[in-house]
Amino acid sequence: MPTLVDRRDKHDAKFEDKKDKTDIPLQESNHPDAYFAEEVKGWHGYVEWEKYPEKRKKAAEILTQYKFAEEPEFQLQPIPDTNPRLEGVRWKQYHAALGPTLKDVPAESWDIVKEEKAEDMIHVLDFPYNGEPPRDRLVQTTLTRNEDHFVRNHGGIPTCSEEDYFLDIGGMVNSPKRLTMKDLKNEDLFPRQSNIVTLQCSGTRRIEQINEYPGDGDELINAPWGEGAIGTAKWTGVSLKKVIKYCGGLKEGAKHIELMGVDTYFKKGHLYNYVVSVPWRKVRSHEVILAWEMNGKPLPKIHGHPLRAVVFGYIGARSVKWLGRIDAIAEPSSAPVQKKEYLYYTPQTGKHNATYSSGFSIQDMPVSSAIMGPVEKSVIVHDGSIKMNGWAYSGGGHWPERVEVSVDGGNVWYETPYEQLSEKYYYAWRTWAIDVPCDAEGWIELVCRCWDNALNTQPTFIRSAWNWDLHVTSSCHRVKVYSVNKSKPATAKRLQALEDKGLSLLPITKPLPIDLEGDDDYDLETQRRKGRDPLE
Repeated sequence: MPTLVDRRDKHDAKFEDKKDKTDIPLQESNHPDAYFAEEVKGWHGYVEWEKYPEKRKKAAEILTQYKFAEEPEFQLQPIPDTNPRLEGVRWKQYHAALGPTLKDVPAESWDIVKEEKAEDMIHVLDFPYNGEPPRDRLVQTTLTRNEDHFVRNHGGIPTCSEEDYFLDIGGMVNSPKRLTMKDLKNEDLFPRQSNIVTLQCSGTRRIEQINEYPGDGDELINAPWGEGAIGTAKWTGVSLKKVIKYCGGLKEGAKHIELMGVDTYFKKGHLYNYVVSVPWRKVRSHEVILAWEMNGKPLPKIHGHPLRAVVFGYIGARSVKWLGRIDAIAEPSSAPVQKKEYLYYTPQTGKHNATYSSGFSIQDMPVSSAIMGPVEKSVIVHDGSIKMNGWAYSGGGHWPERVEVSVDGGNVWYETPYEQLSEKYYYAWRTWAIDVPCDAEGWIELVCRCWDNALNTQPTFIRSAWNWDLHVTSSCHRVKVYSVNKSKPATAKRLQALEDKGLSLLPITKPLPIDLEGDDDYDLETQRRKGRDPLE
């Protein structure tokens, strides 16, 4: 078996745990065939797999020579309290095993993360990079800062200069063409189009499903996303419909448009480029643009520079980054991301019986919402109302019309004032805020739900929306908090006593260092309550 060299500190605890079980190819391979050229000028990190079955076969054979690390377990045991939360060891190993053109991609990609994303991003998975922003900042503005916009990558981050870039349009178009960025930006050929569009990962709020009903971990890792795998930006580029028209339109029988990203994607020991498809009807409605600008700035490398697709209202996985090729095809793409990933199963489907054909493909995103404040298990001291805020979204060309909240688990609902809902867009979220009345004290359950313009709303409980691949957590969002209502005289008295003595209410699980009641007060109150024993 070929040797794979690991240059990590041999005293590292994780290394000691694995070294006798598996090769750890994090750095380099000495396999004689482990070389796959970057064949397109200007691109770094782009190896073409789709055109060359023999090359794919050779790479797959190399991978069979090694035993790789297991996928991390984070559902049946606590998620590490680290940042990054999870490490993509196996995927780093895959890249190292395939030789010099791919071995440095994980490290180079991480450098781009540090360069382009906010310092306090929550790194859900370090490679392929998955990250979301701190929840309190996400809903401060309608448009998400580029530095804060979530990232869900399926491989490394390839790079290319705008000058060297080109896009091939082929398949079932009447006049295949190769277009440069200069061509695409030529407004005499293609009118410019800008849209405010929300992109959402189907894994948003996945942690809620994991906490109650674990599911498929997936080879790529179904990352434990919180509420931040969603973001909104103003995207600028050209309508894909206009580009297809410039290529002579479609041949008879073409019904889908296949989009290829140049990043390398692994699935069950085989290699691919990232390929998905969208129906022509979506493109025809000018709901797919080829974008080179994000919020008025050049597209960041981590978000697909030089060119990416933005598919309005669809699952984020269809908005392909680092576009290399677009083909018109007759049927939905048979590539694994389209055919074997992002499937929605019934609740009785799982490891024991799941098949690709038994799940339907996730396209339009359903109505959903999230509470971004307060956070789970926080202590809220208030005077009869609790401040709540969050986001609401509905895909497929629908939009949020109403957001409702509850402080009693979903029995009594309060409508968010329309003045505290952000602007309405066809393809974007709305942020919301409310001061909701709350008389109750102790543990309460805050809930939010959204109604869209088609009167769609959210399932009531997690169990209603659970599915084996843990996608689309669209149920009402629930957050448990500890309510302390200082408008209550007894509560106000206790809070004042703590303040006078310089003591804190937090954490609530820590016993108070003072008596809860003086003897005189105890006797007087017990007498008022008619004692502790029955009269006879």
